Amino acid sequence: MPLSHLMELQTFRPPSFAGTMVFLVRNQVQQRKNHCRFSANTMLSEHRFYKHLLSGRKCVSKNTKTSVSCSYSTEQNDTLPSINQLSDARVIYAVAAALGHNKESHPESSARVPAIVKALEKMELTPKFRGSDILELQNFNLASVDDIASVHAKAYVSGLEKAMDQASEKGLILIEGSGPTYATSTVAASKNQLDPPTAFALIRPPGHHAIPKGPMGFCVFGNVAIAARHAQRVHGLKRVFIIDFDVHHGNGTNDAFLDDPDIFFLSTHQDGSYPGTGKFDEIGIGAGEGATLNLPLPGGSGDTAMRAVFDEVIVPCAQRFKPDIILVSAGYDGHVLDPLASLQFTTGTYYMLASNIKQLAKDLCGGRCVFFLEGGYNLDSLSYSVADSFRAFLGEPSLAAEFDDPAILYEEPSTRVKQAIQRVKHIHSL
Repeated sequence: MPLSHLMELQTFRPPSFAGTMVFLVRNQVQQRKNHCRFSANTMLSEHRFYKHLLSGRKCVSKNTKTSVSCSYSTEQNDTLPSINQLSDARVIYAVAAALGHNKESHPESSARVPAIVKALEKMELTPKFRGSDILELQNFNLASVDDIASVHAKAYVSGLEKAMDQASEKGLILIEGSGPTYATSTVAASKNQLDPPTAFALIRPPGHHAIPKGPMGFCVFGNVAIAARHAQRVHGLKRVFIIDFDVHHGNGTNDAFLDDPDIFFLSTHQDGSYPGTGKFDEIGIGAGEGATLNLPLPGGSGDTAMRAVFDEVIVPCAQRFKPDIILVSAGYDGHVLDPLASLQFTTGTYYMLASNIKQLAKDLCGGRCVFFLEGGYNLDSLSYSVADSFRAFLGEPSLAAEFDDPAILYEEPSTRVKQAIQRVKHIHSL
């Protein structure tokens, strides 16, 4: 398979840059307002999209019958949002549903993003209902191999080409067993505003388990990690603060920046869950020592635990680090209804996180903040929680009470949570 064809394959295009580049466009509004068009094209050039999505404006998930916008272009395009559109928006999002990347009965299925889109439509959280307050980005240009190779080994990038050849012949192949992770043949700046917008990349497959040398745990490429490197290399946003609240440890992101003092990686995750990494003493190495914080939470931890973690750990870490941008690995698999773990987060928990992180970015880095979808495998809790995150971005009240059922919750392990928080605060001198 020629490399030019590989560049159009879905797994080869982790679509993590849509939101990131929007915020970098906004950064240019203030600095280079007289170069609007150049900036917009430059900032959005990293987004990756796929050949099999190019034939029309809508794609339909067979699982949910949901129509999803996916009009992505591999050509340099002239239909990018204007600077005024980007500046007027309060929420900016992009959809990359990867509908062809699907394996029957696999939790990381093609139904995930369409379920979110359907919920956003149902709850009137799209441009159709909100006008300029919400902007969906639809047209982007391809990223380069160098962007991906800034995080992943070139041997892995080239090796995936061979894997795609096999997938083309067999329809679907396993490319990593611990997750498991599969491949398919079709997978072949901030303006000075009182309420700056927040971005969300509604993408799959997730990325935070993908290690520099290869795929892992449903993840093919490290979406957030690649975005962080691009923000540094291309846009001069040197200090990147990454928050990962997925129920599983983001070992791939962790490993990508172990020795980098300018990227702070903070992960909260369920103790003992896949992949078994993310211990308290994993704090980075060399020049990056202290720029990695891992907080494994005991099973049963819920809303009370996460509120304490945010106030006592996340906020002081971010304040001390003084980031230029905040990136979020937003995994919704800590929800009490999710089948792959045993935390007790609720839709209300995710509303709180979205609201507080938005405010944190506003306080520390001019509102530059991008969320990237990671896990979340109960379609109902995933879609409702993402929708409530949108409400948080808009500054609207949560509707979590319409979905959450307090009767299914049980007492949180408060003593163990407090011990975990105190331990990590001691290690990191918080």
